[in-house]
Amino acid sequence: MQSLQGKVAIITGSSRGIGRTIAQQLAQQGIKVVVNYATGKEKAQGVVESIIQKGGEATAIQADLSTVSGVESLFTETLAAFGKIDILINNAGLMKTQSLSEITEEDFDKQFNLNVKGTFFACQQALKLMEPKGRIINFSTSVLGQMFPGYSVYAGTKGAVEQFTRQLAKEFAVKEITINTISPGPINTELFNVGKTEQQIEGMKKSIAFGRIGEPEDIANVIDFLVSEKSEWITGQTIRVNGGFI
Repeated sequence: MQSLQGKVAIITGSSRGIGRTIAQQLAQQGIKVVVNYATGKEKAQGVVESIIQKGGEATAIQADLSTVSGVESLFTETLAAFGKIDILINNAGLMKTQSLSEITEEDFDKQFNLNVKGTFFACQQALKLMEPKGRIINFSTSVLGQMFPGYSVYAGTKGAVEQFTRQLAKEFAVKEITINTISPGPINTELFNVGKTEQQIEGMKKSIAFGRIGEPEDIANVIDFLVSEKSEWITGQTIRVNGGFI
């Protein structure tokens, strides 16, 4: 099997949560990692230092991915730092749950700008700049299979991401680049836990076949497979990594 040693990966929103774990696991395989963040430079630098301490290579790059200029700067700075791009993991996202009557235009735009526009234009940059036989992994949510009040805007953004993945698969195939989406179930992160009571979390556990909330490592382990050459015939797919969340 071809080694991943020396490959370069951009992981958006990787200063904490799932992104942090992905960055650390990929670095253990010899991949050079770009830890992207919008705010929280200290946390991002902490991820970089944790990777370097274990013998890996990483750098932190600040970029606001809700704007096209921010996306472009992330790719430009990555090329300046490492000279190429082999892997793009569009992990950055924003979730705000509200009833339909409460949603403002600003609330709507913030989620669509980051979750949809940011992912789409990162894919565009990848098509232009990524090395052949690269890997792109987008992020959706298993909420799309549910009917949860308050999730309409967030679920709408992720529905768009899943369709981008399907529709772009053949465009990326010209460069032998795969593009897939990971759709996590409930994962023990700050994004998931904020605003939820212990009772709500326990209720979600009951809807999961394995009876537990997932951990960031559960997602990162699937990423490990998707960035490897073993996944070379998988593209345009959404993989629901959710422990049997129904």
